[in-house]
Amino acid sequence: MQPLLSVVSLSLVACAAGRRSPPLLMAPPHVGDDPLPPDQWYTQQLDHFDASETRTWQQRYQVNDSFYQPGGPVFLMIGGEGPASAVWLVSGTWIDYAQQYGALCFQLEHRFYGDSLPTEDMSVENLRYLSSEQALADLAAFSAAMTDQYALPEGTKWVSFGGSYPGSLSAWYRLKYPHMVHAAVSTSAPLLAKTNFFEYLEVVNYAIHAKSGDECYGNVELSFQAVEDLLQDAAGWATLTDKFKLCSSLDGTNSNDVSSLMQNLADLWSGVVQYNEDNFGFRGGSKLANITINTLCDIMNDAGTGSPLDRLVAINDLMMDAYEETCLDFSYDSMIAAMRDTDFSSANNTGMRQWIYQTCTEFGWYQTTESADQPFGSRLPLPFSIQQCVDVYGAQFEQTFIDAAVAATNTDYGARQLPAKRVVLVNGSIDPWHAMGIIESSDPDRPAIFINGTAHCANMYPAREEDLPGLTAARQQIGELIGKWLQED
Repeated sequence: MQPLLSVVSLSLVACAAGRRSPPLLMAPPHVGDDPLPPDQWYTQQLDHFDASETRTWQQRYQVNDSFYQPGGPVFLMIGGEGPASAVWLVSGTWIDYAQQYGALCFQLEHRFYGDSLPTEDMSVENLRYLSSEQALADLAAFSAAMTDQYALPEGTKWVSFGGSYPGSLSAWYRLKYPHMVHAAVSTSAPLLAKTNFFEYLEVVNYAIHAKSGDECYGNVELSFQAVEDLLQDAAGWATLTDKFKLCSSLDGTNSNDVSSLMQNLADLWSGVVQYNEDNFGFRGGSKLANITINTLCDIMNDAGTGSPLDRLVAINDLMMDAYEETCLDFSYDSMIAAMRDTDFSSANNTGMRQWIYQTCTEFGWYQTTESADQPFGSRLPLPFSIQQCVDVYGAQFEQTFIDAAVAATNTDYGARQLPAKRVVLVNGSIDPWHAMGIIESSDPDRPAIFINGTAHCANMYPAREEDLPGLTAARQQIGELIGKWLQED
């Protein structure tokens, strides 16, 4: 994962009120009537790095052994910032590779997400057990246990797969545990941790230009300028409240509410861009599946709809209908209250509290308007995201803390200098997350595949007739690399 925060929207930044959810890799559709593989449970260590901590918990996984040929490889799909859908065990490009190479397939859900709940709640004290390092150690322990449980022959080769944040984990698993995983496919993976991820909206800008041209971009910019003009006085606040169907009256003196509103309006675009065409259909619901960059730009370029502001209002109406919302909740306080809820069973547990904690303690990735090369105004400064860390988790989670955590992550994993072999790094030009990834490589043992015109994790989903030739070629190249690497010792 709303858009891989702003994870999400995998955009992985601090969330705004309204339609937010973490940056997820969406599950493909389940085709056919065959039952899905059942959930199974592995007894996992709570803390892999403290021998005195002996508590354990139950981690969810699924398995598909229908393609396995004795002596074949093991494929491991890595879970991320949401529930691990069993649909992935029967669908997706990796399943095509599993059939080709006779692989045994596992999917392991990420700790603290879905039904894999290591602690009784999500208090800050308990969230200290939520980190990418613990998740990687989970993968290693699970791989070792399944090797024993399935009596796999010595030398069985494991290949990891992941998209978005799990794509990062896939590359890092190969880096940190090369004796456990033979090769890795890393899709749409942000590898550079960065506090101020202003590049995200720069790529959204590029995508609008690439798909629909200068006219649409200009109208988007004019619409956000009009919103910012209306923020200057009480009459403008009332106009915005009415036009955008806000759930409560806007007070333009409340800077957090203003930024939260602007985040929601920017997300009208960033969420569609991130999952444009290739993947957006998998987000669920035919209304969302049919909304693309061209859909939004057709509205923005329609002078018959009214001013650029009126056209932005029409897009907001379209998305509210798609999400079945009667009003737009932009309240910063209500968002913070939901994220402070530590109860796993609460309706507020969308995965956002956990994911934003990871951004505050490891990654940053806060999408800001602190670049002139984007059309969304200037009301999403970095302090808006930092304040969410402080307000949700405590005063110690301020910018100095976050910057230090981000630096430590890059030191630990190598950022864009990833020193790992037999890893293929796949990105799409329309996906804003490629700005934090590796899109070029001269190393044949760590190749990069950059697919022009595709969005987030496009290569992971089932092939379609309308797929771009570059996407089809990328899938084939990945499959050939897997085959080549399986032949290597």
